[in-house]
Amino acid sequence: MTQPARKILKHCLSLVALTVLSQASAHELEIHGSNTVGATLAPMLVTGYLQQMGDGEVRSRPTGEENEQVLSTTAQGQSLSVLVAAHGSSTGFRTLASGQAGIWASSRPVKGDEAEQVQAQADLTGLQSEHVIAIDGLAILVHPSNPVSELSIDTLGQIFAGQIRNWSELGGTDRPINLYARDDRSGTWDTFKSLVLGKSYRLDSSAQRYESNDQLSDDVSSDPGGIGFSGLASVRSSKLLAVSEGDAPALRPNQLTVASEDYPLSRRLFMYTMGSRTPAIASELIEFALGSDGQALVAESGFISQNPIAVKPEFEASVPKTFRRLTENYLRLTVNFRFSEGRTQLDNKAHRDLRRIKHYLEQQGRSANDLLLIGFADTQSHELRAQMISELRALSVRRALGDAGIPRVAYTGYGHYMPVGGTGNQRNGRVEVWIKER
Repeated sequence: MTQPARKILKHCLSLVALTVLSQASAHELEIHGSNTVGATLAPMLVTGYLQQMGDGEVRSRPTGEENEQVLSTTAQGQSLSVLVAAHGSSTGFRTLASGQAGIWASSRPVKGDEAEQVQAQADLTGLQSEHVIAIDGLAILVHPSNPVSELSIDTLGQIFAGQIRNWSELGGTDRPINLYARDDRSGTWDTFKSLVLGKSYRLDSSAQRYESNDQLSDDVSSDPGGIGFSGLASVRSSKLLAVSEGDAPALRPNQLTVASEDYPLSRRLFMYTMGSRTPAIASELIEFALGSDGQALVAESGFISQNPIAVKPEFEASVPKTFRRLTENYLRLTVNFRFSEGRTQLDNKAHRDLRRIKHYLEQQGRSANDLLLIGFADTQSHELRAQMISELRALSVRRALGDAGIPRVAYTGYGHYMPVGGTGNQRNGRVEVWIKER
């Protein structure tokens, strides 16, 4: 039996088992959830995966429902089809929990109450179930003619709460501000509500609401008074603003600031599966998406790939001379190691990033001797405590790299200096990865 035939048989057997738990489906796999993921990225990943699996072209057809499509091909004379339904992150959880979806696409992390609902079947916060497929920057959009170029997160909260109603209050022209926002089913809305509105603000009732990122962006780009938010892949003809938090400098979303998650409105895009109960075809699609070929499609789709690249950062004037000297012969890799909230252990994304760095070094003909880890801490009461925490974090990553086959990497800590967010923000506690210039 050929390898493709064995894969088809494996898929069929897993689907027979799945029907005991779920509704009958006309498709080998259903992906439900986020419009941010499902509009372009998920179909591209499915297409790339099916091209590897199938014998011919991959076909796409609508289902008759808005924001839905079916992608299909043939392999060994058998049809393979995947439904992608992009109606919002919350809809994806419900279909995953019911057994209808094999994959839940989400533009936000699983909520605590959602994880509790299915904890008897799977741990949605565990490595087997939570898969970061891309990094996105929540884009703040205005009309191309708007002279405003940057805003703080707090100012954005005031704008979307209707407390600031004219662009003249922000250094712009005397023009009313018109609000554009995603709808309540959207993970993009959940992210915006969490990162911008928080507990201090509520969205003003005048805001127009959208299911589609692209349509929202198109409408903002035709309204000189408009401001809205979308996924980074949907900027289109709108103008993109830089965003600041606390005392940290304003950053525009780009390859480095988003991939490293330094940009204050960066976010992870997820695919969730039901752990050991995941159908084989879903597991294989996830593995393809997380690999280098899948991540190349992530970049092509307009999101930020997790494949590391080396970048020479443009330092702000506020960057200390000691840090400039420390890194003057290095480039920065677009990878930051971060930790589970309230813990010193690496989070789920970091475990995959260890493998990505090893692959990068092998591809580039480099070694562990070329790397430098720099740890950072959030603001502490004493400078020595911050220094100790930052060094311990860097040491933790050094040990993890050693376990992954990259031994004895140089490391240091830089205390609580150079924050990328406001005081108390978890993003400040990070480990950057630098590589020597050739």
